Amino acid sequence: MSLIMKISVLQILGLLILDGLLHCQGLARHTFVVKNVPYTRLCSTKNILTVNGQFPGPTLHVNKGDTIVVDVLNKANYNITIHWHGVNQPRYPWSDGPEYITQCPIQPGQKFSQKIIFSSEEGTLWWHAHSDWSRATVYGAIIIHPKKGTSYPFPKPHAEVPIILGEWWKKDIMELYNEFRESGGDPNVSDAYTINGQPGDLYPCSKSETFKLMVDYGKTYLLRIINAALQDILFFAIAKHNITVVGTDASYTKPLKTDYIAISPGQTIDVLLETNQALGDYYMAAKVYSSAEGVDYDNTTTTAIVHYNQNYNTSSRPQLPNLPSYNDTNASANFTGRLRSLADDNHPVHVPLNISTQLMFTVSVNTFPCSTNSCQDPHGSRLAASVNNISFELPSIDILQAYYNHISGVYGDQFPSFPPFLFNFTAEDLPLALETPKRGTEVKVLEYNSTVELVLQGTNLAAGTDHPMHIHGYSFYVVGWGFGNFDKDKDPLGYNLVDPPLQNTIAVPKNGWATIRFKADNPGVWFMHCHIERHLSWGMDMTFIVKNGSNPEAQLLPPPSDLPPC
Repeated sequence: MSLIMKISVLQILGLLILDGLLHCQGLARHTFVVKNVPYTRLCSTKNILTVNGQFPGPTLHVNKGDTIVVDVLNKANYNITIHWHGVNQPRYPWSDGPEYITQCPIQPGQKFSQKIIFSSEEGTLWWHAHSDWSRATVYGAIIIHPKKGTSYPFPKPHAEVPIILGEWWKKDIMELYNEFRESGGDPNVSDAYTINGQPGDLYPCSKSETFKLMVDYGKTYLLRIINAALQDILFFAIAKHNITVVGTDASYTKPLKTDYIAISPGQTIDVLLETNQALGDYYMAAKVYSSAEGVDYDNTTTTAIVHYNQNYNTSSRPQLPNLPSYNDTNASANFTGRLRSLADDNHPVHVPLNISTQLMFTVSVNTFPCSTNSCQDPHGSRLAASVNNISFELPSIDILQAYYNHISGVYGDQFPSFPPFLFNFTAEDLPLALETPKRGTEVKVLEYNSTVELVLQGTNLAAGTDHPMHIHGYSFYVVGWGFGNFDKDKDPLGYNLVDPPLQNTIAVPKNGWATIRFKADNPGVWFMHCHIERHLSWGMDMTFIVKNGSNPEAQLLPPPSDLPPC
């Protein structure tokens, strides 16, 4: 028997054994039915895409290290995929979810059973659609409790509450998406932000349904905050209350007391709220942080109410918290920059110190020439985006299937390790000729167990702004960040290699940079993209392929039998 055949047999046996163990243990199973349901917000009703008719969708509860199966049944009129954001899915990208990266979409009437393998994550993550802009309403929380017999690294809270921030449009989201793609310009801004699906009582026809958090005086509550918004980084605070950050992206942090947070699309932040103020009602509120000049933004504020349960007069209106200005870049970057991993004996850090693979990727908003006269850009162009000057194009079959089955012609493997053009990335006035990227479906191949340092460099091409970059299949240490152009000689001297935060999404600051490190020990095909949805749609995406290791335990597991057809 050849070595290749032996490895294949061992892989199959490994998956069969895993399946057998799971069934013996009574595998937890959930059903997600994707369907259209009418919902009323802002005085009007429209059909929205939901899971099980719920908006937001159902919360999944697991313990650290669990494996579950979610049967996804598509009863809608559109293709759908579901991504388990921040779940590393060791050796099993088949259920990761991004369309045409790890699977073809689940077509109307089809079903796909997705195995979700939790490993080192502990805290708050979330799930969402990963096809077109369906995630505008198809999302929900994932709460990963400590393993049985272990506890939080802080006193057990009185209660735990997901707080999911989102956006709402009066228009049908697929109409909005199609108009955006045709126009070549920015999409229409949202009509409201939401907290747990409700805009709050500062919007018309919304007061009676405003989300209320009922609390008792003198208790501590764990708020699991998720930014599920499509397009915007958000500031969040609670009037008259400080909060203590204790986790981000399912990893514990050193306690950080603050009066506000900045949270990017895709990020989760766990905070402790101590109910120690005078009896009354207090607004929790969120509003936009928008750094791009000349770009429209939703300037409304979503609210929910923290209501103390004891008897008192509630005739007065709740107080609003003080939130940073909509364009306060320092407030956003400085909050993120204060996060530190817990880094104690029970939660050690493993920052790669000896780097074998050095990468630098520029992340840019770009333009393409418009083939018609209908584009909205004043220069007669259509907006685009890129990583290292390549605007990513989705293939017609998924990259994972092509990689696993050795199908040629689906993707190239020549994604550049460094920017193809070197210039003053953050200069005020850059030549228009630099704005046009290449189109392509290129991947970056990483050796198994390589230690990677990736500098993400923002640029001031068509529009300088923040870019929350998310990598599937990995959490990474954010060892440094700054404004301006990264200096390879000076900036590494300021890296935090002791207790950097472990995250799966990091906002590269406007006209700045962020450096991340990770060990490429999860073989498979893994997507990286900006989590601002218009940037993703324009092409600010790329894909890593992490090669198999030499041992069977370090190799990609075989696919499930019910992968959606392409």
